[in-house]
Amino acid sequence: MEAKAGTAVRLNPFKGCDGPEGTPVPWSPYGRILAQRPNFTLDPLFHAGCYYVQDSSSMYVGHVFRKLLGKDIIGPLRVLDLCAAPGGKTTDLAASLREAVGESFELVANEVIRSRASVLADNVGVWGDPAVTVTSVDPAVIGKSMRGYFDIIVADVPCSGEGMFGKDPRARQEWSPQVVELCAARQKRILADVWPALREGGILIYSTCTYEDAENDSNLEWAADKLGGEIFAPENEFASSGVRMTRHGNLLKEGEVPGGGQWVGALKKTASEEPDRRANIASLRPFESRMQIFDASTPRVELDLQQALRYLHRDSLSLSGAPQGLLVVCYRSHPLGFVKNIGSRCNNLYPKSRRIIMDI
Repeated sequence: MEAKAGTAVRLNPFKGCDGPEGTPVPWSPYGRILAQRPNFTLDPLFHAGCYYVQDSSSMYVGHVFRKLLGKDIIGPLRVLDLCAAPGGKTTDLAASLREAVGESFELVANEVIRSRASVLADNVGVWGDPAVTVTSVDPAVIGKSMRGYFDIIVADVPCSGEGMFGKDPRARQEWSPQVVELCAARQKRILADVWPALREGGILIYSTCTYEDAENDSNLEWAADKLGGEIFAPENEFASSGVRMTRHGNLLKEGEVPGGGQWVGALKKTASEEPDRRANIASLRPFESRMQIFDASTPRVELDLQQALRYLHRDSLSLSGAPQGLLVVCYRSHPLGFVKNIGSRCNNLYPKSRRIIMDI
């Protein structure tokens, strides 16, 4: 656990996979492990949603998701990412669904903590997939109001955090056997609360960033027994890359894989569930979309690196030779946002919540 986890990114296949180069992540087709950590804030491609910075072990959830998509599950699909902030797994699921079923899916990204949900909404907006809806409600609300609605639920639940020991000293300080017991009980409550929202025959992907059996295999056994499910034991295709098998899942441990700690298992719902035909996403009061839609009819202007950074800092720009009016400014052909060119200068319309704060 003293080993330093590497820095990894996952490229956005629908924005051309333009981003940092690195060593491929074995279980993610678009994952890259970087030789060193750059300053992502000063890369306009990061702000354009061309890639997402994500721990390579966290990408394993996306791998299990893609494997299950291949088991006779076809569109249209309704998927819930239950504990979604800050958005790494959500964006991975969105890319995987688009490759598997095209536009034939709905993906709800939920985060119960409102402040974290706001970050999630920004990250989803930058990623740029219009099929993703961000919500911020308690799992019990989803279970009661969306009965039998979802085909797949991904629950990367809060845990005791042993898989974070190498990168976060606070995780060590806050850990205790009592915390493990508390987390295991909370995880059971979360699963029980959201379970009615999963249709009969639907799939639950359950994951944590801890190594504790009580929070992993034992909790999956509890869910199968008490809630009504059949455990899928994911096959281990990456033993040579450090992935271990547990009783019912796959375990990635710091020091044995390039990233942090992660455990993933899966469950098929066997309990009967009468779906609520009136259920709809609007009842969850989604966040307003924070996605910028770049109409092809709006003139586009290419910026160099310094101009792009000034724009992202919300500085004023002067674009000589550019047409007046509303323009889309781009970096390496990727849209960053809008300006209104009034001739001598441009009004910078980049969202204030996303601006670069640091000195550029």
